[in-house]
Amino acid sequence: MDTVRDIAKIAKEAGSIMLSAKRPKVMEKSGHANFCTETDERIQSFLIERLKDVIPDASFLGEEDGQDVFSSKMESGYCFVLDPIDGTSNFIFEYRPSVVSIALLKDGSPYIGVVYNPYDDMMFSAKAGEGAYLNGERIVSSDAPLNESLAVFGTAPYYEGLPEKTFEIAKKLLPMCVDLRRSGTAAWDMCCVAVGKCALYFELKIQLWDYAAAALIASEAGCTVTDTAGRPLSYKGPSSAVCRSRGVEKLPECLRFF
Repeated sequence: MDTVRDIAKIAKEAGSIMLSAKRPKVMEKSGHANFCTETDERIQSFLIERLKDVIPDASFLGEEDGQDVFSSKMESGYCFVLDPIDGTSNFIFEYRPSVVSIALLKDGSPYIGVVYNPYDDMMFSAKAGEGAYLNGERIVSSDAPLNESLAVFGTAPYYEGLPEKTFEIAKKLLPMCVDLRRSGTAAWDMCCVAVGKCALYFELKIQLWDYAAAALIASEAGCTVTDTAGRPLSYKGPSSAVCRSRGVEKLPECLRFF
């Protein structure tokens, strides 16, 4: 059984649901501009139903429908971590991209990661120790230095005080790179670092379903993925995140200790 291929196939089918959705009903969650749509819920239900066939005894952690709490039982065996639409605000306003993110943890560690952008038909995938791929072709991150590259960031918009700190960092980071970008989806940003479109991504707080799949893909592409203190990500809950390409050897000082 090719588990990566099976998960990627399901992610592509989920992407078709996203593409076909019209005028989604919007619900608000806690935090500034933190939205959920009926399409988020529909895709998550679809993913759980289909992924149960891939690994019947796996547990599930998903952003929607109250399945968003990491429990101790998820530290053993298999656990799927799902973000049915990473970039929900983008999806609502038709500002591309939005992606489907599926991670599989094995005994609490990242094992498989799949991120699919249905708008450009870009399928990122990785299995621990076996490299990262885009549409079946091996990818590696850029070896260009930061001052010759773009950097991307997320604003942690749902968390009080963090957007202000984010823009303080961005102001210091801007002279160090060619320019800054913000896409609105953490999983996509990390995949962009993985494939060499940019050299660095940071955000001061993201959830496990935001980073679980993409962090593995980036790591397998040669990136260094840590929190802002330079520590490995926990894969147990929310964290700050910094993803650096092969060309960015050191964590910029302006990112430390936030």
